[in-house]
Amino acid sequence: MMDLFYEYVVPLIFIALKVILIVLPLLLSVAYLTYAERRVIGLMQMRRGPNRVGPFGLLQPIADAVKLIFKETIVPTPASKIVFMIAPMITFILSLVGWAVIPFSEGWVLSDMNVGVLYVLAVSSLGVYGIIMAGWASNSKYAFLGAIRSSAQMISYEVSMGLVIVTVLLVTGSLNLSEIVEHQRDMPFWIHLLLAPMAVVFFISVLAETNRLPFDLPEAESELVAGYNVEYSSMSFALFFLGEYANMILVSAITVTFFMGGYLPPFGISFLYLIPGFIWFVLKICCLLFVFLWIRATLPRYRYDQLMHLGWKVFLPLSLFWVVLVASLLLITGNLP
Repeated sequence: MMDLFYEYVVPLIFIALKVILIVLPLLLSVAYLTYAERRVIGLMQMRRGPNRVGPFGLLQPIADAVKLIFKETIVPTPASKIVFMIAPMITFILSLVGWAVIPFSEGWVLSDMNVGVLYVLAVSSLGVYGIIMAGWASNSKYAFLGAIRSSAQMISYEVSMGLVIVTVLLVTGSLNLSEIVEHQRDMPFWIHLLLAPMAVVFFISVLAETNRLPFDLPEAESELVAGYNVEYSSMSFALFFLGEYANMILVSAITVTFFMGGYLPPFGISFLYLIPGFIWFVLKICCLLFVFLWIRATLPRYRYDQLMHLGWKVFLPLSLFWVVLVASLLLITGNLP
């Protein structure tokens, strides 16, 4: 009996503890990312931002969470009620499960699987289902139009994202995210420069993938009044909100892992290895999140035809060309893994 306990129950307890150690800080980060967004955009637009609840407004996210928890959940009469309630749960859960393969530091990963890249692609592809279900189940033309826009947008940019990831795989020769990070430890500088344009394409693609400005067409307030989540309220709306911001942090972590050395210190400077890898990982994510907020405060929204033109006529040919270019250069120089 004790053998069974140590063989099955103890490993499950350790896995549960690891999941809690990932999820709780992530939820706290999501809450304070909303605060950071309001403060950063306020400063960029010469406004104050939240500054009433607690010192410097630091308790504002907690006040917002308490308010949403105690508000009544309203389900429209013509809505498909079961699908209507499941949709925000899917969006929120998928924003958490992607963290299972992200290496936080050397040896710090929940599941160090050999096909981690495929897992990340699969999870990011499933995200569109929650939005489509929300738009369809709401039985509202505005919500449905927002869902259709979002599905077309996410699928369009996933194509170029996949090709960008292929360039990373050509360089590293592995689908394991920890091995991808470790390969960047001694990677020649010219390969970093070769991947830099693809890093920019990838980051712009994840802006579209997460429906963030200037690509927030599914939530366009001027014509769709918030789009696919227009009929949601209370905690069901909060789950969409949490899912969007958790996805921002997740795609920032993926970008850091693929292109910025993950938990490795910048530029391979030896004395910087004294600082734990987890600190570098978090700092790099924070830098990318600041760019998310900076872009929102700076750029106007694209038109839908501009969005599709960028995805299909600019990013797709560019990423296809870059895959061939990277493969050719690696083959010529003998650096192909």
